[in-house]
Amino acid sequence: MSEDQFESLNEKADNLIALCAEMKRENQKLKADTNSLQNQRRQLLEKNKQAKSKLESILVQLKAMDQS
Repeated sequence: MSEDQFESLNEKADNLIALCAEMKRENQKLKADTNSLQNQRRQLLEKNKQAKSKLESILVQLKAMDQS
């Protein structure tokens, strides 16, 4: 293997290592973003459930007032 070939291979290996590190960072960020979005979704679903319950309660009260 000539010196030029060795240098080219070494450069390609360095580029591949850098790409792997970049992809690892990106993957970690995407996992964190996914986790955050899942938490937000859970919170929004709970708030939606509470709002639905309150609205149902108000509707029952309104129907009771209408019937009396």
